[in-house]
Amino acid sequence: MRIRSRPPGDQAGRRGTPHLLAIVENVPFCVDTRLRKQVDSLLERGYRVTVITRRDERHEVYRGITGLRLVEYSSPPDAADRLGYVVEYGRALLAAVALSLQVCLRERVDVVQLCQPPDLYFPLAWLLRAIGCKILIDQRDLMPELYAARFHREGRLMERLFQRLARWNHRSAHAVICVNGHLEKYALATGANPSALAIVRNGPVLSRVARAVAAPALKRGATHLCCWTGKMGRQDRLDLLVALTDRLVHQLGRTDWHLAVLGDGECLDETRSDVARLGLEPWVTFTGWVSEEEVFQYLATSDVGLDASLQVEVSPVKVMEYMGAGLPVVAFDLPETRTVAEGAAVLIPPGDVDALAEAVNALLEDPQRRATMGRNGRERIAGELAWEHQAIAYLEVVDRMARIVRSGSRRSDRIPA
Repeated sequence: MRIRSRPPGDQAGRRGTPHLLAIVENVPFCVDTRLRKQVDSLLERGYRVTVITRRDERHEVYRGITGLRLVEYSSPPDAADRLGYVVEYGRALLAAVALSLQVCLRERVDVVQLCQPPDLYFPLAWLLRAIGCKILIDQRDLMPELYAARFHREGRLMERLFQRLARWNHRSAHAVICVNGHLEKYALATGANPSALAIVRNGPVLSRVARAVAAPALKRGATHLCCWTGKMGRQDRLDLLVALTDRLVHQLGRTDWHLAVLGDGECLDETRSDVARLGLEPWVTFTGWVSEEEVFQYLATSDVGLDASLQVEVSPVKVMEYMGAGLPVVAFDLPETRTVAEGAAVLIPPGDVDALAEAVNALLEDPQRRATMGRNGRERIAGELAWEHQAIAYLEVVDRMARIVRSGSRRSDRIPA
């Protein structure tokens, strides 16, 4: 592990420039769309930003950005079971401790942002508080739900453990931001201070979505194109997406469409095998990881956006990206999906793949309905959910924390958000 040299033009030596240190574990910085949006907003605001992240060759494009520095550690192998996650999280925590202390000993850090889960960084948070840093927790997912989704297990013992970790975690923070109301309620129930809690949703940067131009060749000769985009974890239920495709092609006889699956992750190879086993390869393209620009080009070309997740606590980023691109959505009727996408989505009883397939089939037959739903979605993003709006709330929290540090305050109380 080592800290890379500062890129040309970096402002690390300038006095008075606020400095935020972000620590992200579960994905590399280049894949973390939320953190990348936050970093862009911070740099535009005049902050310096250091990010502790897994090493990834795709980080090369970020190395020359003025004001941004990446501090990387070797990526642990993808975990396949509970023991694997213990090893992964343990290694990441040790790397975060060592590297964050190196950064803080070399230069002043005003705010440390912990991008979570996992809720394991409270020992480091207390250590960094002791040397004058303000701690911001960015809560994106919840460990109990992730555990249940990945391992199909629930248990009172594990639930109590996760709640205890969350409580310790929230007590270590000066402020907490959450992506939706469900996570806000959980944060309050596990000890977060209401006056130091804010919702910052994860909508797309609308100006980037708007730049995308349709490319008909992406339809692979089909009349219609549907898209799924995201990181392929077990909790994302790619098996249900494959089952939906099978129903459309082999039961409903829908052969004039194509499915583009954009992204990578632990379930990519397994999902490819399932598609081949069911004879669906002529109708499905796996792109692997693609840039944000390519994602938005696919969305600009598509007719329908799909989501097969069953996670009730998640505000689906993919759904907001579909909406920003003017795409109608077909997804399961989950609380946060309904909150974000009602009026822009056909919402199906959770787990009903047959109804999901029927909904996609009907929507492909009805261009006028697609256009109306797409317009509703884009208006909702433009009016409220786009990152251009959410960044205001995020920067208000960080600015307040950085000002308190710069003023020389050593108070340990939480900062109203």
